[in-house]
Amino acid sequence: MNILKTVLLFVVFTIGSIFYFKESKGSWELLANDDNRPNIILIMSDDMGYSDLGCYGGEIETPNLDYLADNGVRFSQFYNAARCCPTRASLMTGLYPHQTGIGHMTNVPGDPNSHDLGVPSYRGFLNRNNVTLGELLKLNGYKTYLSGKWHLGMDNENQWPLQRGFDKFYGILAGASNYFKPEWPRGITFNNEQIAVHEDNYYTTDAFTGHAIEFIDESERKENKKPFFLYLAYTAPHWPLQAPKEKISKYLERYKDGWRELRESRYDKMKKLGLIDEGWALTSEDAISWNTLSDTQKEELSLRRAIYAAQVDQMDENIGKLVSHLKDKKLLKNTIIIFLNDNGACAEGGMLGGGNSENLRTKSGYFLSYGQAWANSSNTPYRKYKHWVHEGGISTPMIVHWPNNIDPKLNGKIIDQYGFLPDIMATFVDISNLEYPKEFQGNIIPPMEGKSFLPLLQGQEESIHSEPIFWEHEGNKAVRLGNYKLVMEWKSNEDNNWELYNIEEDRSEINNLSEKEPEKVAHMIEMWNDWAKEKKVLPWDEALNIMVARKTKH
Repeated sequence: MNILKTVLLFVVFTIGSIFYFKESKGSWELLANDDNRPNIILIMSDDMGYSDLGCYGGEIETPNLDYLADNGVRFSQFYNAARCCPTRASLMTGLYPHQTGIGHMTNVPGDPNSHDLGVPSYRGFLNRNNVTLGELLKLNGYKTYLSGKWHLGMDNENQWPLQRGFDKFYGILAGASNYFKPEWPRGITFNNEQIAVHEDNYYTTDAFTGHAIEFIDESERKENKKPFFLYLAYTAPHWPLQAPKEKISKYLERYKDGWRELRESRYDKMKKLGLIDEGWALTSEDAISWNTLSDTQKEELSLRRAIYAAQVDQMDENIGKLVSHLKDKKLLKNTIIIFLNDNGACAEGGMLGGGNSENLRTKSGYFLSYGQAWANSSNTPYRKYKHWVHEGGISTPMIVHWPNNIDPKLNGKIIDQYGFLPDIMATFVDISNLEYPKEFQGNIIPPMEGKSFLPLLQGQEESIHSEPIFWEHEGNKAVRLGNYKLVMEWKSNEDNNWELYNIEEDRSEINNLSEKEPEKVAHMIEMWNDWAKEKKVLPWDEALNIMVARKTKH
């Protein structure tokens, strides 16, 4: 009998090295030595406009992202959460930002109370009532890596990437840094150690890519190779405006005609590409006239835009290095690559940009931005910017490349069905055959809020969303249900300026239907209010008052 038990145990452990048992499904699934699940690479840019990439209508040279789009698919109506922190919170967890404790922003470096309102939905760091992509994929046999921007909490190590499911981390914990010489508290962290940068030719975009490639190589060196998950979160092209000089020189003459000409040329190209409908008008110019500027101002504004373009160009070049490396390692075919951006173009810094112009083309300075006038062109043809939840604030380019599982007949296809950030978690659960937990590390985990878009990658024409999806950031509100979107720009003590749009007919949000369809407005307001109550969304006036009171107290 003892011999029989020994033999049985040997067989069980041998099979266990190849298979694992999914208790909830009651079946054996392939894993470990013969694990054919895809590698996953999630790439995010920072503060880039909807139309900045070449394959989304822009003039910036982005041949590598264009390649991924031509050999994969593009989503024309994918949504983010209007700002860096809430977007990353939603992306990492598959939940709405308020469910994660980042209903507004992450606490700023050195001030753990800056965005902590003392209520669960506004703590300023990622809470534990969720499971991150890193935690879930690591739990299910993936090697997990993060290179780039975290921005989900930095006050103590319990809020850092290695404590939230990542095996390796290289990047910045805060929201932005100097590209050439990042210094603490906006400096570089490697795993859990703060490190100094000494290289003369250092540039964060290049360094993030270099470490991402090293992580992939490390994963491939392991004897029992596992699939990997890489989250590559660039800070480009977020301010400060800083880029290698040779890249800037490519664009110095390109923006001499100003923002109106740029918007109009992009608008025409986007229609030809099929990204926007012929019936969607170009929104009114949200900028002062280029011709009213002095020659000195035109020179400076052209330079600001050239540096911004160079930042996007340098990021694309680095994505090309990553893709080439995957090809060399014969990993590209079974790797799903998703590229998207965290919010609409950034109008911070005023109409003509912020920061000392004398620091342009140097390695100095921090808050150097290109301003609202150029951001208006980056978001062609849509309204508003980062912070707001009109289309210009929440629309992201999204490219999906996956040779093994996207039919070549779909290569270059534009997917018009809409989706939003929580769909990323649902899709990764789907493609990796995972079980999403109800509890994790002793904490209750809410159900995923998204839907898998895998069927869309396989040619499904029907929408994956029949339920409403919602937004709130700094009092700006929106709900989308089917072709209709109800949206409101926050104004102090005003709560009745809702606008209703038929997005299928008017994605530019020009023809407000609220007076023509009051019943639909009332119904969608009720939906939003129910959602806000459930997710513990605070009225923005109340949130501001709490922030002021807590700041005074501390």
